[in-house]
Amino acid sequence: MSTFAIAVTKDELTTQVSTDGHMGLVDEPVEIGGLNKGPTPYDLLCGALASCTSITLRLYANRKEWDVTRIRVEVKHAKDYKEVCEDCENQSQKVDVFERIISLEGNLDEKQKQRMLQIANACPVHKTLEAEAIVESKLKE
Repeated sequence: MSTFAIAVTKDELTTQVSTDGHMGLVDEPVEIGGLNKGPTPYDLLCGALASCTSITLRLYANRKEWDVTRIRVEVKHAKDYKEVCEDCENQSQKVDVFERIISLEGNLDEKQKQRMLQIANACPVHKTLEAEAIVESKLKE
């Protein structure tokens, strides 16, 4: 899979994004200099987590033949302060916090709902966000 972004003009933050032939716009809100022509990069990241969670849950429910008629996943992102270490004096850093709210409709008992919550935590994007990642950057020759 290949994803690329093109900053269209030097005067706008609006960016064209293409992933395997699927095109879209990404932008920032007007209050920070964008034109609000599309979701922000963090909106897309939240969307990736929400959609991956929904897909993971749907695949699991279908495999188990559970009566799940609708899955809705809402993700909110914020930066929050978290202590770096217990022994450090007033040292803290900002961390990314993703709040994920999952709504399941259908005929599920409490044990099945709790299992679905466990499965949500196993979605690949969730695992990626919680793991250590490496981003390698290089200039194209």
